[in-house]
Formats: sequence, C-alpha cells, structure tokens
Amino acid sequence: MVRAARNLLRLLTIARVLARYDALFLMERISVARMVAGFLRFAARPRPGLGRPGQRLAAALQELGPTFIKFGQALSTRADLVGDEVAADLSELQDRLAPFPAHEVRHTLKAEFGRPVEDLFESFEDAPVAAASIAQVHFARTTDGREVAVKVLRPAIEDAFARDIDLLYWLAELVEMAQPALRRLRPVESVRAFEDSVRMEMDLRFEAAAAAEMSDNFAGDPTFRVPAVDWQRTSRRVLTLERVQGISIDEREALLAAGLELDRILEKAADAFFNQVFRDGFFHADMHPGNLFVDEHGNLIAVDFGITGRVDRKTRQYLGEMLLGFLTGNYRRVAEVHFEAGYVPADKSVDAFTQACRSIGEPIMGRPLHEISVARLLGQLFQVTETFAMQTQPQLLLLQKSMLVAEGVGRRLDPNVNMWQLARPLIEQWMRENLGPEARVRNAVSTLGETLERLPRVLAESEKALTWIAEGGLRLHPDSVKHLAAEQRRPGLATILPWIITAVLLAALLLR
Repeated sequence: MVRAARNLLRLLTIARVLARYDALFLMERISVARMVAGFLRFAARPRPGLGRPGQRLAAALQELGPTFIKFGQALSTRADLVGDEVAADLSELQDRLAPFPAHEVRHTLKAEFGRPVEDLFESFEDAPVAAASIAQVHFARTTDGREVAVKVLRPAIEDAFARDIDLLYWLAELVEMAQPALRRLRPVESVRAFEDSVRMEMDLRFEAAAAAEMSDNFAGDPTFRVPAVDWQRTSRRVLTLERVQGISIDEREALLAAGLELDRILEKAADAFFNQVFRDGFFHADMHPGNLFVDEHGNLIAVDFGITGRVDRKTRQYLGEMLLGFLTGNYRRVAEVHFEAGYVPADKSVDAFTQACRSIGEPIMGRPLHEISVARLLGQLFQVTETFAMQTQPQLLLLQKSMLVAEGVGRRLDPNVNMWQLARPLIEQWMRENLGPEARVRNAVSTLGETLERLPRVLAESEKALTWIAEGGLRLHPDSVKHLAAEQRRPGLATILPWIITAVLLAALLLR
C-alpha cells in the first residue's frame, strides 16, 4: 500500500506535467491511469502550439528530468508501443540540461582519485562543453601534455534514478495485469532492460570498456576511429578520453567546404555500421550526428559509448536470411526463419505469416533502392507480429532504432543514395561466408565438435547410473544388469551414430 500511494502521488505529478504539454495519450492507453489522465485533461490548460504528439511528449519528458529523458530515448526504440511518428519524434529528444557547478565537478574528481584536480591535470576548463542528463563533459590537458575530454557524472544521479525506476516497474506491472493482450510486449522486462542500460551508463568504467572494445574491433582500419581511453583518470564516476577534432557528420556545407567527398564519407559510415552489426555483433547504439565526427581526411570518429548493443551469431544469421528473403522476394523463407528462431510460436501458421511478410515486402519491390528504408521495413514487420503472438525482441528493437538513425545520417549527406546499397558488397560477402554451403559445412563440423565434447560426460554419467543400478539403487534382474554393462562397454550404434549422421550430412553438402 505504501508503494502504491507513493507511486500514485508521483504519477499525479507526472500527469500534471504531461497535461500541460497535452501529452497524456500514453497514460490514456493504460486502464489504471485513464481516470487520472481524464481528470487532468479537464483540470490542466495545455500550452498552445506544441506540435505533434511525439514532440509534445518529448518536451514534457525534458521537463520531468534525467530519468524521463532517458526513458523517452528508450521509448524511441519501441515503435510497436508508441507508433512510428511518436518514436521518430522521441529519437530527436536531446538531453541538454543546465550544467552543475564547477566546485561539484572538482569535488567528484578529488573523491574519485584521492587527489586535487591540479595533480591530475595541467589545466581544466570549468565551463562544460556539454551537459546531458547523466553527466557533463569538460576539456582538459593532462600533466604530460595530452588534450582530453573528461566526462563527470551528475551528483546524486543514482538516487534520482532509483526513485523513478520503481514507478516505471509499478506501471509496467499494472499494464501486464490490466491489459493481458500487451504481455507479449513484455513491459516489465522492457523496464528491466532500461534499468540495466542506465545503470551501466552510470558506471563510466563500462563506457570506457565499450570504447576500448570497439577500438580493438577496428584496429588497423583508419576509416573508423575511437578515442583512446585514459584509464589512469577513469573511474566509476569519471571517464577521460582522448580529445578529438572533427566536423559533425550532419554539417554538410562544412564538410564540402573542407574539400571532403560526401559519397566516400557515406560509404565509410555504411561499412562501419555493417561491420559493427554483422562482423562484430557489437554496435554503437546512439550514433546520432552529435556522436559522429569526420576528420580532415574524411575518416569517421565516434564518441559517447554509453549505449551499445550486442547481436549474437544466431540473430545475425536470422537477420541476414530475413534481409536476403525480402530483397529476393522469398517471403516463405522470411517466415520460416522466424519460426526456426523461435520468434513466432510453432502453433501459428507458416502460410499465414508468409502472407503477412508479403504484405510488407511487395510495396517496396521495384522501388528505387534509395527510397527503401531497411529500418522501417523491420519496424513494419514488428508491427504485424501481434497477430502471430511474436514476443518482442529487445535487441532487435535497439538495432532497428540504430539503423533508423544511421539511415537518417546517410540521407542528410546524400538523399539519393541508400547506405545499404553502398554496403552491399559486404552484405553479399557476409552471406556467402555465413549462409552459403561453406558455412553449412562449418556449422555441421562445429555441431559435431560440440557433440564430441559432450560425449565423455554422457558416457561418464551413464557409467555412474549403471553402477548405481548394480549397487541396488534400482532393482533389476541380474541378467539385465550384465547385459546393460556389456552394451555400455562396447561401441554400439548409439556411440557411432553421430559419426554416421555427420558423414552423410557432409557428403550431401559437398556434393550439392
């Protein structure tokens, strides 16, 4: 009861802000909050001329503070919950907030490293260059003369986040109870994923590790660079990175004035995004123009690794086959991949799902490639899945949002070029390597290896079981025990069957 009363009071405060911005539409979809929203719609006077629903919601969330700004950014990945237009508007949500005072920055630095700022840096600019919802950034020079950017967490941000995350859990639980049809969207699990993501953002060592991992992934590739981490000046609440120089990737005129070729920049951006997703399975999930710069040679520099995503090999194969199926018009294969991945329940109709996939793919067939948005295609696919009880896949939603941002960057540079067309050679190579006959042979060999690794354990367990039986754990006729022991000792059909099946499969694949 105490929790419910506390959250209801907080909900009223939030609803009052939403009402002022005429952004109560999300609450009105939740039966438990509908009365609150209805009352406040009459009691509050919405501000005039606030734009589209998504723009109004974004403005309200900014007023509500850091947690809700982050929540709005997370909602921008959930077009299945809020719709395409609202999701697109929320993706523009900026977390530019008033900076916190310089003395608090210096206090944090001293508390984290046990030394005053003067011992850490030769010079430190008290005025921040950016102030976001969770942290702000200052430029500095280290005592050994290196130019760096220092990111410092906001004071007490963890407490503010903890207060609001309980409310989000409470609302998600109510949604699942009041709206059983929405359980497939997994609202509680989505809040948990949001909580995990923000908690990782609030430990800047994780962001440093993400930057270092992506730097390693692109080692030797000059077209995409990640600033070096200064680990000696990095802690849970402080992150120090090499300071980078460049032009924001959306400043088209500045790039042209610098003599850079836009098509080459776009090609590098397409290659980098493809390599992150398909080659590495680890991608920058917040690559908006403010986090992507172009250096004097036309190469890309990425910053801010607070939000990253991972895609395992099986999911990458699913995405590759699905993409290939849509591009070739093989909608049956697109449907089958969903069933094989377990995304659609086995009791649903493959034929009906094939029809649904065709309804998405046919409208884009024959259109110029630069008019096709792969991210929107994925979004439409997620929308039709309600009919087939397909559960939400959070990693795919984050990927779809990232693809949408990447496509937006590409269209700003050149609206007549599709970045996926530029990455097509990489896509085709990846598909040959991962979905072709050679890949099938590799997968068969890998499966055989896993089977052989498990075989000694299986035999050991069977020996234990036979010993237990022989010692009286299970009453069997003595002749039965002798027969089982003899069968266990000799290499019978059960032992050699995996070898026979593997040999047949390999022969069939190689002779195709």
